[in-house]
Amino acid sequence: MQHTIRKIINDPVYGFITIDHPFIFEVISHPWYQRLRRIHQMAFAQLVYPGAVHSRLHHSLGAYHLMCNALTELKNKGVQITADEEVAAKIAILLHDIGHGPYSHALEHQVIEGVHHEQLSILIMQYLNQVFNGKLQLAIDIFTNNYHKPFLHQLISGQLDVDRMDYLTRDSFFTGVSEGVIGYDRIIKMLAVQEGNLMVEEKAIYSIEKFLVSRRLMYWQVYLHKTVLGAEQMLIRVIKRAKELIAAGKPLSSGSVVLDFFINNPNASQQIERHLEKFCQLDDYDVLMAIKNWTQHPDKVLALLCNGIISRRLLKVKFQPTPYKDDYINTVRNTICKKIGVSEQEAAYLVFTGEAINTTYDPYEERINILFKNGTIKDISTVDNALIHHNLASPVKKFYICHLAV
Repeated sequence: MQHTIRKIINDPVYGFITIDHPFIFEVISHPWYQRLRRIHQMAFAQLVYPGAVHSRLHHSLGAYHLMCNALTELKNKGVQITADEEVAAKIAILLHDIGHGPYSHALEHQVIEGVHHEQLSILIMQYLNQVFNGKLQLAIDIFTNNYHKPFLHQLISGQLDVDRMDYLTRDSFFTGVSEGVIGYDRIIKMLAVQEGNLMVEEKAIYSIEKFLVSRRLMYWQVYLHKTVLGAEQMLIRVIKRAKELIAAGKPLSSGSVVLDFFINNPNASQQIERHLEKFCQLDDYDVLMAIKNWTQHPDKVLALLCNGIISRRLLKVKFQPTPYKDDYINTVRNTICKKIGVSEQEAAYLVFTGEAINTTYDPYEERINILFKNGTIKDISTVDNALIHHNLASPVKKFYICHLAV
């Protein structure tokens, strides 16, 4: 007979989050899950919004809480969900971000080259499945959309998933940016399942529009804020410069055994299954320790970037609607070469351009279907009087230049 377990976690956003299944508690207690405490949800957004210091663990537990609410709501509406499916869906959402490395999206593909965090999440789930004697298999099937009830996967990954509902609610709470506040509880109350797919009742149309607009505003105001973007681009270039110095035969130690392993062995990512245990020892603190150590490094570029991050003396960022002209970029680069005495190749670390893109609603990516009282189903972008029409489906693109203050 299974022992009953009931743990409550006090969450600043939702109040109490309940863990009432022994296997879910086992998964949460695993050291690889606990690592999420040491990874910031929003990387360097805290340099602009000082309150944004919440972790991936906060977000994971919040998404789990919303999943619990959504499953209860659907069961109350007569949707058939077995006890095993319920536990599996809850575990799948708890582990949906387990593959994130240090500083999450900011350093994706830098420390572990060419491997998406989703791939790492699946590898870690498969490893844990062995540890837990196959008890994660249903969670993996739901997570990878290989289960015959697609709505369970859509709750984890889709336009209206509990992952997005939590990060918008949580990120707006911790940043204090009220534009991100969404009516997640109303949306969850209005969820429905038709022919195995997730949709929302027509009464929720305005809540969905608010959700999509909030997401758009949060992207430009927080996630793609020019200062956040500049700080994260500096972080990327710290790792790139460190790898370049190592490749040139200049010894470099970060102070972290696991980070040293990955920056000294760029090919390790091609055999990441073999190095999964090392990857799961990596977190933000390894990278932060490296940045602090390298503020004293003799390489001018590396030391300058690291000091900039630690002291919050960040590169300047300017947005404009069209790409920056080459001659303008070269002028800025030449000024910096003269000012601080670096080569043109080194100045490329301190002056560079890029683009930031955000789409409010892409009907081709993943639809939000509205279920009307008469049983008809329409995509939200085709609903009469809906705010979300095709002009919001096209991506907004801004071009930026990032450079050392001159």
